Amino acid sequence: MAANLTSTFSGRKYLSLESFRKNGQGVATPIWFAEHSGILYAYSEAGAGKVKRIRNNPRVRVAPCDARGRLEGEWVEAQARLVEGEEASRAERLLVEKYGFQKRLLNLFAKLGALFRPRPRAYIAISPAAEK
Repeated sequence: MAANLTSTFSGRKYLSLESFRKNGQGVATPIWFAEHSGILYAYSEAGAGKVKRIRNNPRVRVAPCDARGRLEGEWVEAQARLVEGEEASRAERLLVEKYGFQKRLLNLFAKLGALFRPRPRAYIAISPAAEK
């Protein structure tokens, strides 16, 4: 199944991450991601809704999409977890490698903005859903 995530998102710039509210309603968000050893890594502000939903329920679905979130492929069942430490550092490095100047510029704006209003980041690891 890991090959499924890798092949589905190979060469893609965005994925739609659908996380689920406590009532079961899905909320999809287009995000940047990077892949390493069959795991997709992404980031968000730590206080964002998707991070809160993942804390409550690791079940997610992912699909290739464009920058506006328009789907360009089929949904794939997956599970997400928040990562810290070395794995979060790896995720950040992978994202910088993939998105280059754009990611570095966003990091600069985040640092400048943190002088006025700190916004910690959360890193997300997305793996294939466990086989039933």
